[in-house]
Amino acid sequence: MARRNRLLVPEAREAVDKLKANIANVADPEDAKFEIAKEAGIPLQKGYNGTLTSKEAGKIGGSLGGNMVKEMIRIAQEKLQNKDKG
Repeated sequence: MARRNRLLVPEAREAVDKLKANIANVADPEDAKFEIAKEAGIPLQKGYNGTLTSKEAGKIGGSLGGNMVKEMIRIAQEKLQNKDKG
């Protein structure tokens, strides 16, 4: 079972999951971390991953989270620019 981080706004879960899937280029947000790991050459698998180093695990989460933040900032900037035009 995947661990779920608690969001400050629980109603945002669907949108966050959609963003995560878009960033990783997968249909299911649960597969996002596996796709990122595959791209980074990290042997992440479903189930036990106790053999991963902290550095490897951090690369997966950091890459995914960082890209999600960059995309959220890009979307916000785009909305602000469109608001100024209208």
